[in-house]
Amino acid sequence: MSDEIIFGKNSVIEALTNPTREINKILISQNIHTDSKIDKIKELAQQRGIVFQFCGRDKFKIYEEYSHQGVVALVSPIEYMELEDFISQNHKNSSVVILDGVEDVHNLGAITRTCVCAGVDAIIIPSRRNAQINSTVEKISEGAVNHIPIIKVNSLVSAVQKLKESDWWIIAADAKGKDNYFDVDYNDMNFVIIMGAEHAGVSKSLLKLSDFTVKIPMLRDFNSLNVSNAFSAIIFETVRQKLKK
Repeated sequence: MSDEIIFGKNSVIEALTNPTREINKILISQNIHTDSKIDKIKELAQQRGIVFQFCGRDKFKIYEEYSHQGVVALVSPIEYMELEDFISQNHKNSSVVILDGVEDVHNLGAITRTCVCAGVDAIIIPSRRNAQINSTVEKISEGAVNHIPIIKVNSLVSAVQKLKESDWWIIAADAKGKDNYFDVDYNDMNFVIIMGAEHAGVSKSLLKLSDFTVKIPMLRDFNSLNVSNAFSAIIFETVRQKLKK
């Protein structure tokens, strides 16, 4: 099982009414009749900004051993941190990574492990259209998810704006970036590195908010690096600069 789960209509409703319970996604079988409890689950999920998805019989085969009543909630194994709580801390020469649409859990796990090794102070992910923290990510990261604050937000644009207002510099990785990643001086500032999805890159709205756009130069005309590899190159350049200083 790739996620911790809560199954059954009543159990899922109880989890949804608990604001401290982190729920990644709710799966609802297409083969059950809608009733008041299903409507309540959808209503509560919408209120909390939790994705719910209608799935066919094949998706629910892996849950056959449970009395799921056609409803399963996939639960995060960690407790997320609030962005405001993170910003309120006294940061100096700190770093944060924002993941904009990284949907592969293996990439999320690898990036999390790299962040811990490189001393990154937090990871920010959106609540939708991005891989969420589950037991697979925890395994791929070798448990690194337990050693770094992970912040989940409804809007990356709002999160970036709040960081900019608190004197964080925003650096977006983009194949058409203005600067090579090693030409930026990362010292003496709090900075955010935004990594986008391989198929789409960083969204235009976040690129507009960025103070720098950086690229990794390629010696051959070939597809760009895997996002976790690209992030490793950039973040360890910041480490190199820090150690050199």
